[in-house]
Amino acid sequence: MSAKSKELGKSIHSGFILSRDNLAKLKQKAVRRGCWYKDLKQNERMLLDLTIRVVEKVRSFLLAKVVSRLVSTLLNALESKIVCLVRTEGREMAKKLSEIAVSLGCKSARAWANDRGFMQYLIITSLESRC
Repeated sequence: MSAKSKELGKSIHSGFILSRDNLAKLKQKAVRRGCWYKDLKQNERMLLDLTIRVVEKVRSFLLAKVVSRLVSTLLNALESKIVCLVRTEGREMAKKLSEIAVSLGCKSARAWANDRGFMQYLIITSLESRC
């Protein structure tokens, strides 16, 4: 088994380990929130179901590659809208404001670009102004 397949089989997307238990828990969450049927095609659902039934831990590089793509799809679908906005738009907003503050002489503002709480604040205030 190559090092690449060991690496991919162990973890993907935020440390998600491709094991029977983790895949079953992910499926349960996805079914409860309605994204199991909405975001996956029938053949993708069948592949994940079969993997849960047959495989204790994914060791095949090819299977890990396919399953990890489906897991990423489900994890993104399960992510809340606010978290998604913070990750995308919030990061850009914080970066721009940080650069402006640094150019005005506030040296401690460099840390703002990576401050998750600041990003969340910016997104929530921008959502309030949109309504």
